[in-house]
Amino acid sequence: MDFRHNFSSRSEKMKASEIRELLKLLNRPGVISFAGGIPDPALFPNDALATAGEGALSGPAAAMALQYSVSEGYLPLREWIVGHMARLGVTCDVENVLITSGSQQALDYIGKLFLSPGDTALVQWPTYLGALGAFNAYEPRFDRLHPQDNRSVKDIIAAAQAEGSQVKFAYVTPEFANPTGVTLTREERLNILHRAADLGAMVIEDAAYQGLRYDGDSIPPILALEQEQQEDMDKCRTLYCGTFSKTLSPGLRVGWVVGARSVVDQMVLIKQASDLHSSTLNQMMVTEVVTQDFDAHIERLVASYGARRDEMLKALDQEMPEGVEWSHPEGGMFIWLTLPEQLDGAEVLKWALDHLNVAFVPGQAFFADGSGSNTIRLSFSCASAEQTQVGIKRLGQAIRHFL
Repeated sequence: MDFRHNFSSRSEKMKASEIRELLKLLNRPGVISFAGGIPDPALFPNDALATAGEGALSGPAAAMALQYSVSEGYLPLREWIVGHMARLGVTCDVENVLITSGSQQALDYIGKLFLSPGDTALVQWPTYLGALGAFNAYEPRFDRLHPQDNRSVKDIIAAAQAEGSQVKFAYVTPEFANPTGVTLTREERLNILHRAADLGAMVIEDAAYQGLRYDGDSIPPILALEQEQQEDMDKCRTLYCGTFSKTLSPGLRVGWVVGARSVVDQMVLIKQASDLHSSTLNQMMVTEVVTQDFDAHIERLVASYGARRDEMLKALDQEMPEGVEWSHPEGGMFIWLTLPEQLDGAEVLKWALDHLNVAFVPGQAFFADGSGSNTIRLSFSCASAEQTQVGIKRLGQAIRHFL
């Protein structure tokens, strides 16, 4: 039976993640993969999490860990996040914090809260594929966000009004963005903030990679910059989305949102109707680990991932043919390649997989308008030095084949 005639109109906007589908192809022996933007499981704090889990399931704590809980999230974890945000320059209290099942759930809630069909979401070209997927379900219109502030507010509003649309928010990953690895300057962050204020729109700050800086100077989050102007958190238009997926474990599915109380309260209502609350057991485990050894753990991640980034940049210098350009990220997990215009990243991938057993992600899926076919994303987070050297050499061979 085909039941698709019963589906809602919004289901037509839902598409399979190109990355998730690609990962299914990578189980065959011998493939060197730079595709999955995932943390290295060898760096998970397994022992600390095991001890925390045992403690949460022992004695009186077990009743709380295994019972229903409040939708806002586990209070000690929210209190830790308040302190963590203070170290980033953001002053908030627990009423400004909502725990979500990973930051991906936060993006879904944001789409549900702000987007009516046809509303405009400003996103970068390219941007995080998961954000496009989360917002797509709510049938938006996407328009291009220029961090360099080279497009007038009047033009943005006119383009939206021509489609009967209203600009609702600007979505941005300021730190080591997925997929480009690019970090926005302080000036670019302020430009986005000022642009959103002129549009009467929200700013969605995706800070998934905030802690993974390998060099360069730290820049305050957009929310911190806005607080320098507003002081009162409840007057801030920026929603900060954080996660433990890239630093502790993605399988725990623990993320958070910090923002104005009026917005967080509405997101709590969405969560109550969605999954009631995130796993209390997982929140208790995360709380125990981050209050014990989090800074030292982050230092270990930075040392490991930073060395892998350096190894990949070195290999790219040695193996890429003339005409290929790439980003030089100060942190995160990704390097973005721009190929000569006549090349198609998807075609290069197919040939590279079939003939050289090397994989990456074609860049076109990261563009809301389907452009960018001559781009690809590489992840260095799970590659050893040897895999990087061999895999990048193979990638260079694949590109030369098409050139």
